[in-house]
Amino acid sequence: MTNDLLSLDNVTVRFGGVAALDKVSFTVRGGQVAALIGPNGAGKTTAFNAISRLVRPAEGRIHFDGKDLLRLDAAALSGLGIARTFQNLALWPGMTVLENVMVGGHARGRVGFVTSLLGRPARREDGELRARAYAMLDWFGVSDVAHRECKGLPFGTLKRVELARALISDPTLLLLDEPAGGLAHGDVRELGELLLRLRDERDMTLLLVEHHMQFVMGISDYVVALDFGRNLVAGTPAELRDSPELVEAYLGTPA
Repeated sequence: MTNDLLSLDNVTVRFGGVAALDKVSFTVRGGQVAALIGPNGAGKTTAFNAISRLVRPAEGRIHFDGKDLLRLDAAALSGLGIARTFQNLALWPGMTVLENVMVGGHARGRVGFVTSLLGRPARREDGELRARAYAMLDWFGVSDVAHRECKGLPFGTLKRVELARALISDPTLLLLDEPAGGLAHGDVRELGELLLRLRDERDMTLLLVEHHMQFVMGISDYVVALDFGRNLVAGTPAELRDSPELVEAYLGTPA
């Protein structure tokens, strides 16, 4: 794919009198792995929350696949083909791995998850969803823990479970909030390989917020750097690797 899938145009978000985002613009093309980077307080998560409809911009436009996201609420995004993971794992620790993944599938299904667990109508849909959840866990290499509670599982395993839950809704765009955060070096490398497989094998577009610069530069096709809520620089990893503006933003002194 080469189309413009997601675009932000002069997006401004204010909290009180402070502009967390100030006329931020960027475009993510279909099939890309794109990244938002910048020092703490740069506005990366605010941009994610604006796309996810968790905060409302005061100005600007956000379009996904030609649709105006600002006319929709957060609950509508899954139906459009947008899924998100969070910096802090949003899994239910007392539920099994399989049940957690099935929750993601019910976001696009016709049957509520609680209704399904109570054994009410649409058992066929529930059975199909269960099979898809198993297949997704197998794709991520964690099907062996499908019936274990999430509580007590290794952090790297839980990261894969969260990805499986996001992917079961078959999104076109996956938003990843600091996916490498808290992972050991070997797990970071495996995560990078997994994300590239998602793009290549499932024809997906990925947008991530991340502080792990080696990880970002190793898997991204396009990188957007923010600073103090504004656009700083954007380009390929090769173009930004020695960017004086980026060095100054991170280190606080001119390169």
